[in-house]
Amino acid sequence: MDEKTMVSDTLESINSELGRYGEMIPQTENVQLKQTLKQFRNQCEQSQEEIYQIARSRQYYIPAAKATAEEIGHVRSILTQG
Repeated sequence: MDEKTMVSDTLESINSELGRYGEMIPQTENVQLKQTLKQFRNQCEQSQEEIYQIARSRQYYIPAAKATAEEIGHVRSILTQG
């Protein structure tokens, strides 16, 4: 397995874990458990950012082009309707 694949797999795993925390936190009534899950989520987000920066620096990941002001305005208008 090459480094690019390992970095990609790691990012995919972290993103999946972040999704699970996002599902668990609002469903938890125990305040201490909720705080612990939030701390784990924050640590996970930090790890995700570090791996993402590695992927970008080695050109394993190329982000999509930035949205234009027109595209942002269009999405904003859709989300604020209703």
